[in-house]
Amino acid sequence: MSGALSHIRVLDLSRVLAGPWAGQILADLGAEVIKIERPGSGDDTRAWGPPYLKDAEGRDTTEAAYYLSANRNKKSVTVDFTQPEGQRLVREMAAKADIVLENFKVGGLKSYGLDYESLKKINPKLIYCSITGFGQHGPYAKRAGYDFMIQGLGGLMSITGRSDAEEGAGPVKVGVALTDIMTGLYSATAILAALAHRDVSGIGQHIDMALLDVQVACLANQTLNYLTTGIPPRRLGNAHPNIVPYQDFPTADGDMILTVGNDGQFRKFCELAGHPEWADDERFASNKARVAHRDVLIPLIRQATVMRTTAEWIAVLEEASVPCGPINDLSQVFADPQVIARGLRVDLPHPLAGSVPQVASPIRLSETPVEYRNAPPTLGQHTEQILESVLGLDAAAIDKLRAQGVI
Repeated sequence: MSGALSHIRVLDLSRVLAGPWAGQILADLGAEVIKIERPGSGDDTRAWGPPYLKDAEGRDTTEAAYYLSANRNKKSVTVDFTQPEGQRLVREMAAKADIVLENFKVGGLKSYGLDYESLKKINPKLIYCSITGFGQHGPYAKRAGYDFMIQGLGGLMSITGRSDAEEGAGPVKVGVALTDIMTGLYSATAILAALAHRDVSGIGQHIDMALLDVQVACLANQTLNYLTTGIPPRRLGNAHPNIVPYQDFPTADGDMILTVGNDGQFRKFCELAGHPEWADDERFASNKARVAHRDVLIPLIRQATVMRTTAEWIAVLEEASVPCGPINDLSQVFADPQVIARGLRVDLPHPLAGSVPQVASPIRLSETPVEYRNAPPTLGQHTEQILESVLGLDAAAIDKLRAQGVI
């Protein structure tokens, strides 16, 4: 069965995470994604290890785990487009592509004739997605943008970390490059919208994606909490700014997460905790009241939750339909029966290691399901194949390009 985007060709000039993440989404949906990399070194993340994928003898390969997380189902072609011949090759591929993905600095590809305006002239239907730190205009447009920096500048770290009253207080970044990931997701969505528009109009377009824009947009309710009150939200640790109780609590053998979403769930919890009177206390009877009196309520709940183990709490709370859960590390995540049932680990054949583990796409389509066609490619693995099949070059022409250091 063909993927939903099996008729689409993507030329992926991006590196690191945001762009490659968008490219992997499109590749998982069936698109042919041709990843253009520097000869010799390739995508920066190939060297972002340890850890590295290990071969059958347990030795490190050249493939860093970071790179492997974002490049499944792609084809790697090495081209030095600082050389005129390399530029020509990329332009010819762009002429036969539907989408170009790039994350160079603003104007960085213009000198190579690989910017949107240049490629639009040879392919008016081209959808060209540029991912930068700050977008194509504005006082910061020329600056480099990195996830960690954007988490700070864009407000995420101001609401992440222990509150000022807690030990270890201070701003903390999210434990994964979330701004990059969200930018990749928004970029894929924008590309799909542009494809839908092209189907109707026959016209391509330029997409201007910025990490800062995405970061600010993804603060969601916290942004509106500020815009409606004029008061910047503060760090609350694991607590929720708008819902109580909605955070972590200690148990007899560890911790659990309690996410009470309404007053009915709170009443059920109070009964199970041995304190039905809390649900009728005017300080706690409604969520609005609980938010106002969280400093009183949370210590009371903590005294109750330590009386049972995490497993015991989860058993009784789930039976009563009160949302809760454990705090798992990744070994526990991939041993979880629901994760196993959903098939969230996928293993693909790999030329250096025999096989490589992958995390399955969360996209489940009934008619055009995601296909795991191939592992993240080794550097330049598909150079000859693409130059032959897409550009029609013969072996002599390819050998000449290799001798010139173009590929």
